[in-house]
Amino acid sequence: MNPEPAPNQTAFDVYAGDYDAALARGIAVSGEDKMYFARGRVDWTKKVLDKLAEKPATIMDFGCGTGTSIPLFLNWPGVTQVIGTDVSAKSLDVAIATHASARAQFHLMKNYQPQANIDLIFCNGVFHHIPLDERRDAMHYIHSCLKPGGLFALWENNPWNPGTRWVMSRIPFDRDAITLSPLEARRRIREAGFKVLRTDFRFYFPRLLKWFRPLEMLGVKVPLGSQYLVLGRKSTEP
Repeated sequence: MNPEPAPNQTAFDVYAGDYDAALARGIAVSGEDKMYFARGRVDWTKKVLDKLAEKPATIMDFGCGTGTSIPLFLNWPGVTQVIGTDVSAKSLDVAIATHASARAQFHLMKNYQPQANIDLIFCNGVFHHIPLDERRDAMHYIHSCLKPGGLFALWENNPWNPGTRWVMSRIPFDRDAITLSPLEARRRIREAGFKVLRTDFRFYFPRLLKWFRPLEMLGVKVPLGSQYLVLGRKSTEP
């Protein structure tokens, strides 16, 4: 049974201190740790942006949790600021203690007001935790945070991958989540005013089959990777 959050807590406040351990137990079947997947997502996002000749200076990690991806973004050339936002105050406490710096700041989402000044918003595994009737508002919030022409990199767990739901069932905070199909993700991004630039699928093979991983570069459009990226661009028009 999952612990119930106290009043004014989120489910992720409950798991903030044990987040890494709970995640590690869930993804252990892959033979990899959380940093393998975090680096894979961030590195692939950079590869895609490099092809577009995009060099973001300001990045928001929407739903940053305990801040795992923050130092990876800070290593990108030209990045001057990374902003982590989350609904969980306790998760942000962990992120601040571990990653806060002159170039990295953290805010509760309810306290961060969109200013249309962000070059890139990165979001991993957040929308499947957002209630269905709140997802449209979350997309519009992201749209409002971005500069005209800014980019939104949405990473989500792929329900079309046979193992995805099984792995999520092993993670307490993912067990009851409502996944988004790639088609739904693309639709929601378009409805929020973005142009969809591409959809990529990643993480096909566990460590046991790592010798096949070079094939992932050929199969990035085959919709069976355990996660997918939908990249959208905000219009440059007012």
